Amino acid sequence: MTAAATTTPPAPDRATTATGGRFKRPARNWLWRPGPPPAWSRWDAVAFIVITALAVATRFVALARTTDKHTPIFDEKHYVPQAYNMVKSWIGPVTGGTELNPGYGLVVHPPLGKQLIAYSELIFGYTPLGWRGACAVAGSLTIVLIMLIARRLTGSTAGMVIAGVIATCDGVLLVGSRFGMLDIFLVVAVTAAVYFLLVDRDDVNQRLQEAQMAGILDCYGPGGPRLGVRWWRLAAGVCLGLALSVKWSGLYYMAVFGIVIVAADAAARARHGIDRPLVGAVIKDGFASFAALVIVPVLLYFWSFRAWFAQETSVYRHSFSTGKIPEDSWLRMLPEGLASFIDYHSDVLKFHGSITSSSGHSHPWDSKPWAWLASVRPVLYSSHTDIDCGTEKCRTMIYLFGTPAIWWVTVPVVLWAIWSVIIRHDNRFLIPLAGFAASFLPWLIVYDRQMYFFYAEPMVPFTILMITLVCLQVLAADTPRPGAGARQLTVPRVAVIAYLSLVVWMFVYFAPILYGIQITDTHYNWLMWMPSWH
Repeated sequence: MTAAATTTPPAPDRATTATGGRFKRPARNWLWRPGPPPAWSRWDAVAFIVITALAVATRFVALARTTDKHTPIFDEKHYVPQAYNMVKSWIGPVTGGTELNPGYGLVVHPPLGKQLIAYSELIFGYTPLGWRGACAVAGSLTIVLIMLIARRLTGSTAGMVIAGVIATCDGVLLVGSRFGMLDIFLVVAVTAAVYFLLVDRDDVNQRLQEAQMAGILDCYGPGGPRLGVRWWRLAAGVCLGLALSVKWSGLYYMAVFGIVIVAADAAARARHGIDRPLVGAVIKDGFASFAALVIVPVLLYFWSFRAWFAQETSVYRHSFSTGKIPEDSWLRMLPEGLASFIDYHSDVLKFHGSITSSSGHSHPWDSKPWAWLASVRPVLYSSHTDIDCGTEKCRTMIYLFGTPAIWWVTVPVVLWAIWSVIIRHDNRFLIPLAGFAASFLPWLIVYDRQMYFFYAEPMVPFTILMITLVCLQVLAADTPRPGAGARQLTVPRVAVIAYLSLVVWMFVYFAPILYGIQITDTHYNWLMWMPSWH
């Protein structure tokens, strides 16, 4: 028998699809390779370093320039003084300090974001660099994580570069990184959690594959083996705990990614031929997942309040002796510290539930979730108008503003991602869709609440990942002429290059209202494409 007759045909690529009896050409490996990403090449490293350097530069350049007469601007006025309270009440580098003066009646967010700003203020002082340094670091790290996630999802240099360029040029991620507010810390924590969940997914698949190749999977009975300690899943839980310790909206990601990881575990067991895979994922590994993604984050949340428990002068720390908790309250059965902690959280919950549009709360830059999908209503952070600059008046303006080339494709990209998952069975979109859902859908439920566009910051990494995957699908349709070089400019390649060029051009075009560059009123009006942007 000839060698050709004994050769086993190669397994079809998972990217191959069938339509009407005809098969599309499999995607090239440099676009998407199933399984963990390949080892880093020199070009991977060069692209990664260059984009990271650009991300850091765009976030740190002129970081300290914009102030309100040398004081914080916009909502920095809440968090920057509270962070400095922590510096002034400093116990030590581990415990830190606490907000001695709530300033606005009630401290309504967990302390971690302000603790991070406080570390920056401790290093650089009560200065604009001190207020914003930690945020700029978090924003730069977010770009790095988006690139790493894109590379792991796609297994390609192209995916990493596309995601990095788009993320660097998004106005929301940029401005959110340049001011002393909390949302960028939520973004980086959630993005890190997603990266670790993807690494955990690959690790689980590798463990099951090794067990299958060793022929021992059947020894464990229905449901398969217990997978033991999964350090990457634990790392994801730590990141979710950090997200919860910045803002309560971290709960949304704990819930969504808890479901995702159980589903991913069941799918991995089914893929390796294990009977009753869902039973295995829930019964044999469910508690471990619950411990990693729920118990650990809750414990970290309590840990973030360590200074509150440690200091006798913390806000609402002694609600028994001050009479804040009535004598007949069930909380009196608890130790005073725990009872005061619960009562304090009850007040915070009431506060968040009370600032609704129907109860008369309004703000000139209030916006609802459906407006976020196309950056319809940005947020004005700083404004200096009527500046005399010669022949006409000038102004400096800073908006939290989404680059239109990115935000205006959000809805079609999300719809295409849903189509790709349901019809094309492209599971690369599952994690970005889950993250997007956790960032967006809960706000629809509480739509009557007063909201702002910066609540949409955590949506951005997931939108960028979906745009990246769509770009790779376009590139996968590339059909160069036989014998043509790898650098031939085909229609799909031109389309992706044109889109990325448009993203970069729009970033440069709108830079004056992202960095507060002085422009004439005429120039400003050129930038205001929509009436709702004013």
